[in-house]
Order: sequence, then structure tokens, then C-alpha cells
Amino acid sequence: MLISVIVTVMNEEKDMPDLLDSLVVQEQPLEIIIVDAHSDDRTQEIVRDYAKEYDFIKLYIKGGTRGTGRNHGATKAKGKYLAFIDGDEIVNPFWAEEMRKSAKKYDVVAGKTVQIGYHAFEELERVELYHKGYDVTYPSCNLLYHKKLFEKIGGFDPWFMTAEDIDLNFRAVEAGGTIGYNKNAIVYHRTRGSFYGFLKQAFWNGFGRKQLTMKHGKLWSNYQPGKMIKVNLTTWYAIRMVPALTGYIACKMFGTRPGESKKPL
Repeated sequence: MLISVIVTVMNEEKDMPDLLDSLVVQEQPLEIIIVDAHSDDRTQEIVRDYAKEYDFIKLYIKGGTRGTGRNHGATKAKGKYLAFIDGDEIVNPFWAEEMRKSAKKYDVVAGKTVQIGYHAFEELERVELYHKGYDVTYPSCNLLYHKKLFEKIGGFDPWFMTAEDIDLNFRAVEAGGTIGYNKNAIVYHRTRGSFYGFLKQAFWNGFGRKQLTMKHGKLWSNYQPGKMIKVNLTTWYAIRMVPALTGYIACKMFGTRPGESKKPL
């Protein structure tokens, strides 16, 4: 049960050694596919150094969105399973073992993502959305797909700036796929290290949410913003809503696909 771990990165010099150290000790068989979006720091050099010692580490260069990079990695993958994680993560030693257990039962497996960093950023919750009884908001920083299903639904939509994972999960469920959650398949994900990074991430998250409404308006029939705000509202959550709303509006104004005319929403 070969797992192809696909990681899209750009300028991850600082975090890359920790990520690779945590991956090379995983239960085999495993291949690690790093897709670099033209980093201008030592990211590529670090990956190549590790690849000299571990022949199951591969480096490819591909620019574009995260969806573009992940799709490129998938075309190079030899495994029956495609696992997606991010470059700023550390993987629990039993992660691959746990993913394999759940992959026997589900078409898509979401692991547990533990946020590490500034505690105020850690506490911000993921907004859950359900489709046909499945939570489709499990993030692609810890997500495994059967390759056949991934290929059947056409992979990631490269148009998305963010929320490409929600779009992918939505289409997987539409195609009859099942999604399971394994709390023991753990990755540790670093939160943004600065207030600027936090705001920038919020902007693009808002942009991606609007892209979702443009493509899957019916997805939001189960969305309850009043309930969400009542349960999750904190100071940092309120701060995050401002750039997120800005991103949402920016997408509404400028977020059409290339070649599409602007349509009223």
C-alpha cells in the first residue's frame, strides 16, 4: 500500500528539515514528492540533499496555485494513495500507519491537524460545512485520497486561490466517495508567525470562500453564519473577519475564471 505524499512548497527553507525528518521515519512503503513553486531560498537545495540519502524523495519544480502544484505531483505519483500535507508541518511518527488503517474503510481520509504557534491563532476554529452527511471542510494539509477517486473527479481545481480542498471534497462526495476522520493520524501545523501573515491568510481565505459560492452555491444551504458567530466569536475571530470579508468582496469583483464574463451573483 504505497502512499505518495505530495507537498507543495515555496521558500520553506526554515521548516523543510523538520518536515522531511518527520516523513523519512514513517512506516514504509512511502514516496515523498516535493513540488516547489520556484523558491528563491535554500528549499530546493535542502530537498536535494535529503534525496541523496533517501531515494524515495523526489523534487519537481512547478509554479502556480497550490492546486496546480498538487495536480502536478499527482501525475508523478506511483502510489495507490495520494496524501497531501503542507511544507510548514511536522508529522507524527505513526501518521502513515494510521492513514493506511483508515484508507481500508474510506475513499478519503482526513487526519487530525494540531495548530502550533501563537496561542490566539491556534484557537481559531475551522468552520464546518456538510454535504450529503460529510464534512467537506477537512483541510488538505492532512488529507489522503485513493488515487482512482482523485483522478475520476479531475483532481484539484487550479482556479482556486484557497478552499481548493473544500471544492475537492465536495466533488468527491458528489461522485459517491466516502470521507472518514482518523484522530490518530496527526500532523502539527505552524500558525502564521506574524500579525501581517495572519491577516494575509484571512484575506485569501475569504477570497476562496467566495470562489466556492461562485462554483457551488448549493453548498452553502447548510451554512448558518448566525450560529457560527454566536459559538465562535472571539476578539481574534472578529479581527479575522475584516480581511476575510475584504477578500470575499475582492473575489466577487475580480474572481472570474480566465475567459469568463462577469455575471451578477
